Amino acid sequence: MAISLTRLEVLDRTSLPSFITPIKRIHETSDVTDFLVSEAYRDIGLFIMQLNHAVCPRNRKDTPVPLTFTITSKHYPSAPVESLRALLAEIESLIGDAPPAPGPRRFGNLSFRTWHSLLEAKVEEMLAKGALGNTIASVGGDNALKEIKSYLLGGFGSAQRLDYGTGHELSFVAFLGCLWKLGHFKTDKADVEIEREIVFSVMETYLTLVRKLITTYTLEPAGSHGVWGLDDHSFVPYIFGSAQLTRPIEDDEPMPLEGSVRGAPRTGDITKAPVVEDNRRSNMYFSAIGFINDIKKGPFWEHSPMLFDISGVREGWGKINKGMIKMYNAEVLSKFPVVQHFPFGSLFSWNKDVNALPPATHAVSPSGPTDAPTSTGNTAAPWTATSRVPLNSSAYGAPVGRMPPPTTQRLAASTEDTHVGVGGIPPTKAPWAK
Repeated sequence: MAISLTRLEVLDRTSLPSFITPIKRIHETSDVTDFLVSEAYRDIGLFIMQLNHAVCPRNRKDTPVPLTFTITSKHYPSAPVESLRALLAEIESLIGDAPPAPGPRRFGNLSFRTWHSLLEAKVEEMLAKGALGNTIASVGGDNALKEIKSYLLGGFGSAQRLDYGTGHELSFVAFLGCLWKLGHFKTDKADVEIEREIVFSVMETYLTLVRKLITTYTLEPAGSHGVWGLDDHSFVPYIFGSAQLTRPIEDDEPMPLEGSVRGAPRTGDITKAPVVEDNRRSNMYFSAIGFINDIKKGPFWEHSPMLFDISGVREGWGKINKGMIKMYNAEVLSKFPVVQHFPFGSLFSWNKDVNALPPATHAVSPSGPTDAPTSTGNTAAPWTATSRVPLNSSAYGAPVGRMPPPTTQRLAASTEDTHVGVGGIPPTKAPWAK
């Protein structure tokens, strides 16, 4: 089935919005309902889905061997992408000016506040350089700079709490989305080629930097689910990394819902340290697993039971990718502790999406309010269309014949998108997670 991929809109430079410094809008759990029908929610999803589609393997007409895309693929990044790599390198160099303070401290080295202060002091100067500076100057100068820098600064953890998590990762994704909207990535290359550069040359470089910050300053996980979370710090690499390994498609096909590209590691290979080491420099999923192995000790199923559970999916990486999209919707975009700090301006707007259906209400579980909404209504963001479910393996379907170690609690699994999850939370439909 041929599709016309919906991409995040590139704004007309002759009719740009009035730039504003982004502000906090999500003050309590009920505000998440309004976020889920906002233009910002729609645009975040569109951007993630177009990047996800770009890195999926492609069929080729002249050979049965599909074209695959890896972190280490040979490419020549465009000037807009190179300007972002230079920005991240400059941000990384600030670590040398803020060495970690000596002395025992399990979480949160106080020198991270020094590093963050240095970044705040220099960020405008950094953003004004090269192709990036040219983009900002051409669309609005200082006002545009103030809006864009809010998302960049938000992408590097909290100096107050000495932590880093998926909300900060989301902020960096929004920073890239701002630049996409402003036409920063417009070149002679096809959009899909630029999207791959964004994933592998910018997003992976950012994640590498963040991992260095985490280990240098022993940053605490922000809003962690504890042992039952997917990952202490990140989510996006599991989306893009699983997309890299799905079965091949044509450019005008939708994302595959199951299957793997020939030669892909097995889904269960994430528990095998040698296989992880062999693949972490080429695949974002395995790169994220490799970082977990670097900082955590003990059996994988014990410190990362959710990822272990998912590794039993037999339908391939396409099934995992579909589940990751659903889980991101449920456990990042629908969670108050994650999105409460996300600010809204003109580029990622709090305004209601005119195509959104009535907002959902919130369920209350025995342990208190949940952050995921119930299905009194649906969202109609053009990137969803599957159930929003709580974080568990039901997003994937039950792995066949997969038996965890006897001390591991097995999460309930269902192959149905209508699964009712933890706390009795029914699903909603969202148009981007197909």
